[in-house]
Amino acid sequence: MQRRAGVGQAGEARGLALSGRYACRGPFHAACRPSVFGDDASVSPIATSFSRALRSLSQPGILWHLIWPALASLALWGALAWFYGGAVAGWLAGALGNFSWLAGWFGAQQAASAASVTAGLLLVLALIPLIYVTAAMIVAVFALPLVLDLVGQRDYADLQKRHGGSQAGSIGNALGALAWYLAGMIVSLPLWLIPGLGLLLPLLLSAWLNQRAYRYDALMQHADRDEYRKMVATHRGKLLLVGLGAGVLNYVPLLNLFAPAFAGLAFVHYCLEGLRRMRAGN
Repeated sequence: MQRRAGVGQAGEARGLALSGRYACRGPFHAACRPSVFGDDASVSPIATSFSRALRSLSQPGILWHLIWPALASLALWGALAWFYGGAVAGWLAGALGNFSWLAGWFGAQQAASAASVTAGLLLVLALIPLIYVTAAMIVAVFALPLVLDLVGQRDYADLQKRHGGSQAGSIGNALGALAWYLAGMIVSLPLWLIPGLGLLLPLLLSAWLNQRAYRYDALMQHADRDEYRKMVATHRGKLLLVGLGAGVLNYVPLLNLFAPAFAGLAFVHYCLEGLRRMRAGN
């Protein structure tokens, strides 16, 4: 009986110590805010990570990192389109054969005009994912590590940094994600002509790109290599859903310009809270 009482008292003392360690110590302490994953099973960790990302926009410095990657990508591709768009559109029209098969019905001039218009539309359609992908790469390599510092200090100060990743690893991960994304886009391009798939396939590709590019950067400072692999294996499906939620923003005018950076911010919250819970054994 005395032994059982001793064990009970020891467990109670350990519980009190833990509760004191994670007790609320002020309005900005991490323990005072609801967990990203929620104590209630009905609370979606994915939806809450996005709400936490929205709240983080009020933190000084975060909003700027949401804006400048999109502006840089727009400036880059806008300049390229301005100087080389006409030549590329002409090459595409030639590759289409200037729609010579229409010349018998509408005349050679009308057929060539139709080919030029089609080439212009294809060029615009190609620019949209290129702007998004370029912004995503800028976010992954440059903006997200800076955002991670700001968010980590405010919301995850209790989470030990084990530095399982590096900037070189971030660049390699981003380039690998880009290569697979471009390969998937090129292979799937003929399917984009099928009604419905032209919207669905780019959404799925951007969802994959988001989770592949951002999960490494979100965890590279705080997780060690084993923890990173375990997080990816355990949360693979949910990470894809976070990427899918961010991919939906691509179809919202104006918001789609800032979707890559906002997606990275949501991944930071999801991954770091997941890491915190994994270390706690939950």
